[in-house]
Amino acid sequence: MKVGIVDDRQIDLDKMHAIISSMSEVEIIFSTTSAQDAYEQIKRETIDVLIADIEMPDLLGYELADLIHSHALDISVIFVTANSGYAVHAFELNVHDYIMKPYPKERLIHSMERLLEKSKSAEMKGRLYLKQKNDIHILQKKDIVFIERSGRSTTIYTKNEAIKTYLTLNELEGELRERDFIRSHRSFIINIHYVTNFSLYAKNSYVVSFDGIDEKAMITKDQVKFIQENYF
Repeated sequence: MKVGIVDDRQIDLDKMHAIISSMSEVEIIFSTTSAQDAYEQIKRETIDVLIADIEMPDLLGYELADLIHSHALDISVIFVTANSGYAVHAFELNVHDYIMKPYPKERLIHSMERLLEKSKSAEMKGRLYLKQKNDIHILQKKDIVFIERSGRSTTIYTKNEAIKTYLTLNELEGELRERDFIRSHRSFIINIHYVTNFSLYAKNSYVVSFDGIDEKAMITKDQVKFIQENYF
């Protein structure tokens, strides 16, 4: 499980870092006293959990959680704070936990352990089940490079195969809520993890090239801008 930590007080940050780094199955991706830096890291790095103070200069912890919530990022949030006044807003943002300072290390460890158990039970949700006339294909979502809708059928491309289904892009988009997947165009869903190049095709669209396959997808100019602002 990949974790990002932010607290503007170095002593509190060091405490969280020491507790989290002592846990197996957990990797700290970033640890910072700047909420703005944490925001930039979230756009660049893939994390599963953000542990954040709330009251910080320039950007509040709950504003970070707001950004995660509004962009539908698959990141759980744990608030560690001395202020109980944000609990209602935290509930509205569906944060995983709200820990009051000062706290014993066991309190944070227990919260993380609950997340680890939750992630293990969700592993099967990382698969896509495609029922066809005589077959059921089971795909790892992470292996999907892109999806194309053409006529009345949809083709799902991986590095090894192309699978046709009658599921619509809207139906598949509902199944692919992971951060890597973007509805790039009315006829395409792409996994930006595999993207290697955007080539200008027309005034408002680009051709997308991918690592490992020759097939191409399309992306609108607006979605290229969205990716630049939120992923890089």
